Amino acid sequence: MPPAEAREFVRRRRGRNVALLVALVALCLIFYGLSMVKLAAAH
Repeated sequence: MPPAEAREFVRRRRGRNVALLVALVALCLIFYGLSMVKLAAAH
C-alpha cells in the first residue's frame, strides 16, 4: 500500500472510531437518563 493510501486508510478508520465512540456515549447517556426517570417515578 502506498504511503498516501495508508494515511487515507488510517484517517478513515479514525473517523469511524470517533463516530462509534459518540454513538456509544449517546447510548449510555440515554440509558442513564431513562434509569433516572424510572427511579424518580418510583418514589
